[in-house]
Amino acid sequence: MAKLTNDEILRYSRHLVMPEVGIEGQQQLKDARVLCIGAGGLGSPLGLYLAAAGVGTLGLVDFDVVDITNIQRQILYATADVGRPKIEAATERLRALNPDIRIVPHTLRLDSENIMALIADYDIVVDGTDNFPTRYLVNDACVLAGKPNVHGSIFRFEGQVSVFDARRGPCYRCLFPDPPPAGAVPSCAEGGVLGVLPGIIGSLQTLETIKLILGKGEPLIGQLVLFDALAFEFRKLKLNKAPDCPVCGTNPSIHELIDYDAFCGVAPAVRPPAHDYAGISVEEYAAQRDGDVALLDVRNPYEFDLARIPGAMLIPLAELPERLAELDTRRRYVVTCHHGPRSVQAYYCLKDAGFARVQVLDGGVDAWAERIDHSMARY
Repeated sequence: MAKLTNDEILRYSRHLVMPEVGIEGQQQLKDARVLCIGAGGLGSPLGLYLAAAGVGTLGLVDFDVVDITNIQRQILYATADVGRPKIEAATERLRALNPDIRIVPHTLRLDSENIMALIADYDIVVDGTDNFPTRYLVNDACVLAGKPNVHGSIFRFEGQVSVFDARRGPCYRCLFPDPPPAGAVPSCAEGGVLGVLPGIIGSLQTLETIKLILGKGEPLIGQLVLFDALAFEFRKLKLNKAPDCPVCGTNPSIHELIDYDAFCGVAPAVRPPAHDYAGISVEEYAAQRDGDVALLDVRNPYEFDLARIPGAMLIPLAELPERLAELDTRRRYVVTCHHGPRSVQAYYCLKDAGFARVQVLDGGVDAWAERIDHSMARY
């Protein structure tokens, strides 16, 4: 066990005077190796508080760059960081916060080929991701590797926290054996999130991580905490291990990692190969828009109010199957959303209904604002 230096004793003095932590507990924090997957909304408070607490080795996984829309909630970053790789900016910030710990950056997109080697070097995995394929990937990898998985998720005004450790309780699959249908749960970009919410949930994940390291208190193993910010209500639900869980049950059927995009229905519905649908660039549409073409916007009404391409007809994606009679199968339609994924789903809906002349506006409304109409608001 690594001994604390005099400088560390001074830095962590408020921990050391607590009998539940003391010198031994702070040394346990110094020896701990924690991997934070995601350096976004949840990863920001996780990184800041774990680094400040003195976790000796802190790994960070992310492959994205800082966007201006991140600043509202991702407190690791400043406006000057926009355009920088998140890992680069986060590593710099956390090393400045605590130069006595080791920050290990991992600039990569997690998949079934690389995750097992990655988590092998860490004691605890903290999931700060925002998509279902990665959540199932992290869960299954942690079960197979025998690692605790500190889970958190957020949406609009609600969040949830748990600790999944199949050695002592249920895993994520015990609670959610199957993912929701692709597109059924909007992303934060589509549905929004209150800026302070990831700070609350990420801090609770940090708390559970520190409790696991110290071996103190009652960790949220076999429990799920739900937080409703509008009602300011916390609810704790008891979770049971599912005997038929395919990865941690009595007779598991999953012994190696799978294709999680396919499992969650993401590959065909959200990221189809380009040749599977007909696209049109914003420049091409701008040149043709005065002809025999109708622009169909499938975003939500509140997004339509924020920014719209002139002349667009609004039918939200969720309403489209019931409102097809409002459209003319003989007419040519260009379908748009914010960035593109919902447009692709609408494209297949229209094609299946007999619409022969349909195209997807590549890049959606955001590409139009960026490359055609610079006066339009971006979000």
